[in-house]
Amino acid sequence: VVLRPGNGNRQPDPLSGGDGLALASDPGGPLNFLAMVENLQGDSGRGYYLEMLIGTPPQALNILVDTGSSNFAVAGVPDPDVTSYFNTELSSTYKSQGIDVTVKYSQGSWTGVLGTDVITIPKGIYGTYTINIATILESENFFLPGVKWHGILGLAYDALAKPSSSVETFFDSLVRQAKIPNIFSLQMCGAGLPVSGSGTNGGSLVMGGIEPSLYKGDIWYTPIKEEWYYQVEIFKLEVGGQNLELDCREYNADKAIVDSGTTLLRLPQKVFSAVVQAIARTSLIQEFSSGFWTGSQLACWDKTERPWSLFPKLSIYLRDENSSRSFRISILPQLYIQPILGIGENLQCYRFGISSSTNALVIGATVMEGFYVIFDRAQKRVGFAVSPCAEVDGSPVSEIEGPFTTADVASNCVSSVSFHEPVLWIASYALMSLCGIILLVLIILLLIPPRCQHRYTDNDVVNDESSLVRHRWK
Repeated sequence: VVLRPGNGNRQPDPLSGGDGLALASDPGGPLNFLAMVENLQGDSGRGYYLEMLIGTPPQALNILVDTGSSNFAVAGVPDPDVTSYFNTELSSTYKSQGIDVTVKYSQGSWTGVLGTDVITIPKGIYGTYTINIATILESENFFLPGVKWHGILGLAYDALAKPSSSVETFFDSLVRQAKIPNIFSLQMCGAGLPVSGSGTNGGSLVMGGIEPSLYKGDIWYTPIKEEWYYQVEIFKLEVGGQNLELDCREYNADKAIVDSGTTLLRLPQKVFSAVVQAIARTSLIQEFSSGFWTGSQLACWDKTERPWSLFPKLSIYLRDENSSRSFRISILPQLYIQPILGIGENLQCYRFGISSSTNALVIGATVMEGFYVIFDRAQKRVGFAVSPCAEVDGSPVSEIEGPFTTADVASNCVSSVSFHEPVLWIASYALMSLCGIILLVLIILLLIPPRCQHRYTDNDVVNDESSLVRHRWK
């Protein structure tokens, strides 16, 4: 069930087969979706953040909204790149759990201590709730110069929580304590604006449901393949309406996820190369520096020019809830050819909003700024609808179209073998145990008196096949 403000009429959720219901929210309860509109600030280059009050008396901090991780953590000590931090000694309600925790991201890492404290969200769910919170004591490339946030709000599943999945996540705590529906939705409004600008672009994090004023048209849903990241299934990519013609498994190698904490659209190397070639081939620019595509160079035009007309549309096809159908989300170049603030007097410079990745296709802010994205955890699906704020010079820069048949696509584009972090840990421990047993046996054999040892003959062969080196986990 999805809660919505409105006139209280029960309406079928678009394209859900009538399963989902749109209901009026309880004015006296914790949900007031209109109060959550425009509760985010930030930009696509440095992330979108939510103001939160932590502890007793409350300390106000800005918290980065990240659907690609699962820990709630705040700066716990002063840092050169942080304007505020959470001082646990000043909070009478803070309780340390004494558990060390380390979290590594695709960029940056931090180490801290787990504890609990109370939080309120001025432009969020009404009420005060007790939440697991990690105070960051050391970090590397996590807090960066110019960022206006002081912590991170991991909104993914508990499978990614550190140090273990037993740490209840922030949103799970809200669902349990506030008794809200297990759904949140996200709108980030930075289309066509400088990627590292004033940091005051608008945005909305709606907790507990969907706010109708934040989208246009229908919501299209794609199933969540597995509950760790928000992993989805991608069928194909098109550049300028032309299919890249890659095996669909290439797009999901080794996962495809929706992640608000990633600034760019990140593509597996093979897909990235194909996209760059297709954009270069389709664009109206004859010669273009390779450094632009790799992110090492900017491209600059006269401020009176709009270079977006030179580049093609990019489309991503996702599996529909009806598995025999798909739909496509498309972004115009206004979203992936991104202006950079304040370079030159007569020139406006741009960066490429797409990069390569070694282990995932990541639908980050480059794409998400075009859409209102619904994380419907209750029904294991992610929804996309066109965002009204995804406009540049009064024209929409994102589209959703469908349905399309999946008859020409493999029945499953996601590898059946997925080496998730918990699995890797289990396999690593098992392998170390095996190595320990073998080492113990070798030590015992070495200690056996020589007369009991076997004398090797010419028929005994010791070769590389017996080496433990080939069994090492990499």
